[in-house]
Amino acid sequence: MTETKAEENSAPSSFERAFLKRLSCALPDSKAHLIFWSLTLTGLALDLWTKKAVFDWLGNHGNVSVINGFLRLVRVLNNGAAFGVFAGKSYFLTAISVIALIVILGVFLFSGTHNRLVHVALGLFTAGICGNLYDRIFNNGLVRDFIDVYYRDSHWPAFNVADSLLCIGIGLLMISTFLTEKSVQKHVQQQK
Repeated sequence: MTETKAEENSAPSSFERAFLKRLSCALPDSKAHLIFWSLTLTGLALDLWTKKAVFDWLGNHGNVSVINGFLRLVRVLNNGAAFGVFAGKSYFLTAISVIALIVILGVFLFSGTHNRLVHVALGLFTAGICGNLYDRIFNNGLVRDFIDVYYRDSHWPAFNVADSLLCIGIGLLMISTFLTEKSVQKHVQQQK
């Protein structure tokens, strides 16, 4: 008699089964993890390696032209965010980066999306955040930028690989949103 009670208590209820089924459907599959984590780690490694390589190579020489009149490598220590926003507020920018990282990990782990483009975008975005966050934490709040795109006297603000990964990630999320909206609209029109 006690054995049947133990078996009844160990068997999951219908509510527990439904919850576990919903949870397993919401969690990313192994391919999503492979995409996300490989892009995150590869992107972070590429960013940190390029920053170190370029800064060591340039030394204190200033800059080297790559494509005359368009692209050069420079040594810039940025104490702000994109375009110098929040300059000198490294604690604030570090906190924002940590919060953004937590949100992105939450979206990846619990959004239930099976869209591979979103997984790619989130992986690139995470790599970009981690690359600049590493600099803020271990480089006295300064981010190492080294890519200078210019035309004559007009210069785009210097940036790095992490910034590029962030921009590509945002672009892919926008494309994914656009494609998803188109798909939903097409599905709704077919149902009418």
